[in-house]
Amino acid sequence: MSEVVALGEVMLRFDPGEGRIRTARTFQVWEGGGEYNVVRGLRRCFGLRTAVVTALADNQVGRLVEDLILQGGVDTSLIRWVPDDGIGRHARNGLNFVERGYGIRGAVGVSDRANTAVSQLRKGDVDWDAVFAPGSTGPRWFHTGGIFAGLSDTTVDVADEAMAAARRHGVTVSYDPNYRPSLWAGRGGVHAAREVDLRLARHADVVVGALGLAGPHPGAVRVAPDEVADALAEVADLLPQARVLATTLRGVTSAGVNDWSSAAWSAETGFVTGPLMPGLHVLDRIGSGDAFAAGLIHGLLTGTGLERALAYGTAHGALTMTTPGDVSMASLAEVEALIAGGSAHVRR
Repeated sequence: MSEVVALGEVMLRFDPGEGRIRTARTFQVWEGGGEYNVVRGLRRCFGLRTAVVTALADNQVGRLVEDLILQGGVDTSLIRWVPDDGIGRHARNGLNFVERGYGIRGAVGVSDRANTAVSQLRKGDVDWDAVFAPGSTGPRWFHTGGIFAGLSDTTVDVADEAMAAARRHGVTVSYDPNYRPSLWAGRGGVHAAREVDLRLARHADVVVGALGLAGPHPGAVRVAPDEVADALAEVADLLPQARVLATTLRGVTSAGVNDWSSAAWSAETGFVTGPLMPGLHVLDRIGSGDAFAAGLIHGLLTGTGLERALAYGTAHGALTMTTPGDVSMASLAEVEALIAGGSAHVRR
């Protein structure tokens, strides 16, 4: 039985490498998705048994996504397969084209995900009481986020239903607002996204990306380093039931050089900061926030304390930025070595 379950979309990521989407002739294909990346990292780096709840159109593209998920070691038994109509008229699988960026040219994502099978999930489609069945082998943690919730008007209700069921069964719940403007264009924009985030985050024990809830709506404020503690305290007032609020902290010198750190708040510890990694060289930043969430969850699940959990998240996110694709290629030994002050010297 899986220890951690995530709810979210899994797309095919098409990566033109060092080139541009509009001039590419070949692409490397990966799988990826904000919520899925978390359980994938927990499985491959931290060794936890994980599963993803999603939906895919049952065709060759969907089966490719399944094959990639299987290679990542994530349980596919909770995937809902939707019959294929031949051309994706009623349901299809999502695609995501991503440029990594270089120097002054930032990363670019072009998603092709309208009317996907998972966006059409409705309340009642998943037997959440069965997913969170009580017992010593049942899930201990459930994760979802604002990307899944933003896919359609129905996915908000599915996330709400799932989070409520998880809490009912005593499962720890985490939520990442992960605002994507493209998902909310023409659907109420930033104000509708904030309404959904607050509705769902009130079910969460742990909120990752909590600075996304600061200010009147997503992107409304830029939080300076010396303002992070006050901003997290503001979010804590909005979410009195949350046990932990955590966030990555990134300063962007260029697409290839970032300052990277993290911070968190809990009622038990107050404000806590993670390791500071200035001048971090970045190959591909996509998925680093999800990798941070995976490391944080690992630390909290294993009872390391919030400061150590932040260190796991920060180091895992940093290492994920050194490899291509959304998903982590780091090992636990590498994460722990980086926390201990490891360097880039050759290891033989």
